[in-house]
Amino acid sequence: MNKFIALLQTLALSLLMAGSALAAEKVNINTADAATIDRVLLNIGPSKAEAIVAYRKANGAFKSAEQLTLVKGVGLKTVEKNRDRIVVAGGAPAVARKPAAAVARPVVPKR
Repeated sequence: MNKFIALLQTLALSLLMAGSALAAEKVNINTADAATIDRVLLNIGPSKAEAIVAYRKANGAFKSAEQLTLVKGVGLKTVEKNRDRIVVAGGAPAVARKPAAAVARPVVPKR
């Protein structure tokens, strides 16, 4: 009986540890700073994280995780490894264009 209880305790502890390992931290690539991107994403160091932030500032918010491949040094394999950690939301909205002003036509009196 004691062996059975010890086995159950070991199994429960193993499942608990595995569950916490599977719950990966997520990062919103449109709002996170370089330090957070570096900490959360695999195979992304400080220089690549800085490059991601610089690209975002220069080109606007990312629309998809795949757009990270546009950043020098970030490949599709890196994006695939981090897919469960990447969140793409809350970026700056696209600048809305004002509708073209209606052309005023002169009023011509009827004869």
